[in-house]
Amino acid sequence: MAWKIPLLILACGCLMITSETMAHAGQPPIPVIFDTDMGNDCDDVQALAMIHALQTRGECQLLAVTITKDHDLAAPFTDCLNTFYGRGEIPIGVCRSGVTNDEGRFNGLANVKDNGQSRYPHDLLSGKDAVDAVTLLRKTLSSADDASVVICQVGFSTNMANLLESPADDISPLTGLDLVKQKVKLLSVMGGAFIEIPDRSGKPKRYGEYNLIKDLPSSQKLAAKWPTSVVWSGYEIGLNLTYPYRSIERDYGYVPHHPVVEAYNLFAPPPHDRPTWDLTSVLYALRPDDGYFDLSPPGQVTINNEGHTEFKPTETGRDRYLILRPDQKPRVLEALMLLSSEPPAVIKTPAPPAS
Repeated sequence: MAWKIPLLILACGCLMITSETMAHAGQPPIPVIFDTDMGNDCDDVQALAMIHALQTRGECQLLAVTITKDHDLAAPFTDCLNTFYGRGEIPIGVCRSGVTNDEGRFNGLANVKDNGQSRYPHDLLSGKDAVDAVTLLRKTLSSADDASVVICQVGFSTNMANLLESPADDISPLTGLDLVKQKVKLLSVMGGAFIEIPDRSGKPKRYGEYNLIKDLPSSQKLAAKWPTSVVWSGYEIGLNLTYPYRSIERDYGYVPHHPVVEAYNLFAPPPHDRPTWDLTSVLYALRPDDGYFDLSPPGQVTINNEGHTEFKPTETGRDRYLILRPDQKPRVLEALMLLSSEPPAVIKTPAPPAS
């Protein structure tokens, strides 16, 4: 009777989805673009899984995924994820920046086969076959309603900085800067650090966060020129929300092979409680009014040549950053686990045994 287990999990998931959807009833789905350095950390995988769960619940619509890791398997693995969740038609764009051009620890899952068949089916076989990220961003934004799109940037600033510099073309008569100004409601960035973080000796130190320093010129350009509201999830937020490995062992067993589990285990030897940096940017962006985090006062973020974020409070500032109170932490972790492990809307279950 083991074949019935996935159906039971799916039924429980449906009850959960119904409850959460009712909580957000009357709110139209948030149009979202996910910009990721897929392959550099397993939290990108979980963050995209969360977006799919929230789309299944009717809370968002994933318009496009753009990638800032410059390796030809980053896009195919992303397509594996989208296909796993039943949305293989979602367009994927890539950059050719040379930044982190290694394969990564889990993007090779796109090439894994079982009995001659792809373990994770997908149509996009190489990043060489994907559209340019800026072209995809311009097409996606130009067809969106004004001030409607939320962008979750959880990788480098490469694509967004290049978008800002893009000229008017046959896609849109607007420059990239004006297109963003007209179409984007919020940019949710996983990047920077807004408190001093103790080093190994316990001495507080400033931190040059990975997503900023890997393409520092683009990070500085984005901080200087982005024309709409920006909310930053700093290094300290995800560092204080480690994903419990017990969830990896317990919550994804509704299929024999799960891309979130395999990516998590390939990225770091199990058991490992991995910080949830990218997930926090998604959670705030798509549920901004649910009280998961507090926000700083408005201000202006700049990034110096060491990759340190500087925040200056101003009444009319464009930027805010997330603040996590100790009493918020359990609820946030629960949301991250539930959403990233939620089954796809349709699961292919094994046929029942012959009687």
